[in-house]
Parts: sequence; C-alpha cells; structure tokens
Amino acid sequence: MAAMAFAGCIMIFYASLLQGWLRSMERNAVDMETGELQIHAPGFRQDPDLYNVIVDAKSVVKQASAAGFICAGRLLGSGLAAADENSTGVSIRGIDPAADDLVTRLHDHIQAGRWLSRKENNGVVIGSKLATILAVRPGSELVLVGQAADGSMANDLYTVRGVLKSVSQEVDRGGLFMTAAAFRAFFVLPSGVHEIVLRRALRSEPLTAATARLRALFPALEVKNWRQLQPTLARLLDLSNVSLIILLLITYAAVGMLTLNAMLMGVFERIPEFGVMKALGFSGSRLFGLIVLETVAQVAIGATLALVTGVPLSLYFSVHPLDFSFLLRGSSTIAGIAFEPQWYCEVTRYSVILPVLFLFGAALTAIIYPAVKAAMIRPVAAIHHR
Repeated sequence: MAAMAFAGCIMIFYASLLQGWLRSMERNAVDMETGELQIHAPGFRQDPDLYNVIVDAKSVVKQASAAGFICAGRLLGSGLAAADENSTGVSIRGIDPAADDLVTRLHDHIQAGRWLSRKENNGVVIGSKLATILAVRPGSELVLVGQAADGSMANDLYTVRGVLKSVSQEVDRGGLFMTAAAFRAFFVLPSGVHEIVLRRALRSEPLTAATARLRALFPALEVKNWRQLQPTLARLLDLSNVSLIILLLITYAAVGMLTLNAMLMGVFERIPEFGVMKALGFSGSRLFGLIVLETVAQVAIGATLALVTGVPLSLYFSVHPLDFSFLLRGSSTIAGIAFEPQWYCEVTRYSVILPVLFLFGAALTAIIYPAVKAAMIRPVAAIHHR
C-alpha cells in the first residue's frame, strides 16, 4: 500500500510538472511571437516578397475584430545590419507596439533596455544572439541597409533601445523590431501589411473552430493557426502526452509486480482458511471477488494517500517553481521555442485522474493470478496445507 501511495504521489507530481512544461511551451510559442492565428496574402509564406501585402489590411482587422479576434498587423522585410566592424543579415519587423502588445508578450521579454514606444522613430529592439554578433547593447548605434520598395537603396542609422531574452532561434539570431512607421519610412512602403497576427478573445472556443470561422470570413487570404505554422512543436507537445502514458506504464508495472508478490504471499499464508471457507460452501467465484475487493480497498487507500500528498505538492510547485537558472543563463530554446528555466507545475484533471486510473488498472491486473489461484484451491488439500 505504501508503494502504491508513493508511486501515485510521484506520478501525480510528474504529470503536473509535464503539463506545466507543455503549457509553458505552448504559451511561449503563441504569446511570444506567432500568435494563435496568422493571416497572409496568398503565397507570402512560401515566398516572402516585400510587395506581396494584404492590401486592405484595415478592413481585414476591422472584420476580424468584429468577429471576436484581437489583431495586430506586421510588416516584414530583410536587410543587413552593421555596427563597427561587425555585420550580419537581419529579419526586420515593423510593428504597432500598442496593438502588438495585446496579442504577444514580447514587451515583457526584455533582457536589457526597454521595449519600443509607439512614437519611436529611430529605435530598434534586437534578439539576444544578434546583439552578441554585432557586439552592441542598449544605447549602441547600428546601420541598416536594404532594398526599398521603390528600387532605391535603403539605409539609415538606428539606436538599440532593448535586447530581448531568448524567444526563438530565428528571432534570437536575426530578429530586429522597429515601429511600423519607421519600417514604412525605411522601405518606402506606404500601405498594406505582410502579416496579421490574431488571438481569440474567448479562449474557450476551439482553435480549429476559430480557424475555420476565420477562413470562411477571408476566403481570398491564407489563414493558419499556430499548430499549422509550427507543426514540429505541435508534434512534440502531442508526443509528450504519449511519453507520460509510457512512463506511467513502466512505473506501475513495478507497482503491479509488488502487488502481485504481496497478494501471492497473502494467498499462500491463508490457504488453510480459504480451504475451510470452501468446505463450508464458499464458492470459488465469491472467493475470487473477495480477494479483488480486498485489493480494491487497498488501492483506494493508496490512491487517497497519493492524492492527499501528490496534489498539495503539485499545487505548491505551481506557485513556487523548480528553478534551473543555475544551469541555464536566462531563457533557452527547445524545438526553436523559448523555455524559461523556472519550471511550474500545472494541476489539471488529466494530471490527477490519469495516474490514479493507471494505479487501479495496474493493481487489478496484478491481482488476477493470485485471485484465480485462491478460487481454484481444493478444500481438502488446502486444509492440510503446511
């Protein structure tokens, strides 16, 4: 019983820890950069062309907002950034800070300096590795060079306002953010946006349903949700749930063997008693049911102890995370997505009920053989058993 309770407690804690990690990965993928859904002009994702814009972006944003989505337009381009003797290619992103802050959490993910203000004319925020490559920090100046939409050579001097924590491999190594007004001035792009990032106003609406509704609203545009935009991460999150089930099977297989051993010992110790019971008319099926019922009672007590210890433990670590910052400097990336060194538990029905169900399943499976053996005992031989 103690083994059952301990295993159940550990598995509830592990399942809650895994749920917290998965939810953190999903939140970082969605809230940091991608958003829950994105709208592009047809073919833009396959060939990111500066001229391939969503022409009537204001109308699209207005309709999407009326349909229950929070929206932010983005401008996307590329160029060369240089500081002193260092230079590298960059992905330039023009945003409206006020609108983007409602859809993503990049403004809360600053490592040094500050985020962009809406009236910023020559300020930029860059990725952490890009800052290292260019050897710049907040207050440093860098030169941007690119190809403007009118065919001219675009170049200007900008001041680094902030450096981001780790967001994703793409943003870390080459992400450069400026205001939409500064982007339009640099690339001579008077209208349109390349990308509209959206978030559901009601998180209770299924993501697939929201995607289908948005596609019906804008049939001429390309609409994708974050799972379609980042299929590798989506598969990783799905497989993590499978890994939890596999670990539960392995752990509870050991619990099942302990249960089998304990119940076999209990059956052998009580063979004479079982013989007397059968001699008095106690049927084999009733004896089988008695042993199963005894096991169910033991598992119920063990599961209760597991819940009483495992759930409070998980709830504690949902507020006070496991801190691995001594191993990791700031946030790191897994599957290209930012992962904070603070690991929170998240107690859900899945993380509590699944370990308990597996505990009952393992114990009841293990008891079948001892119960059948007791049910098939011959009364005379059992009474004289030594």
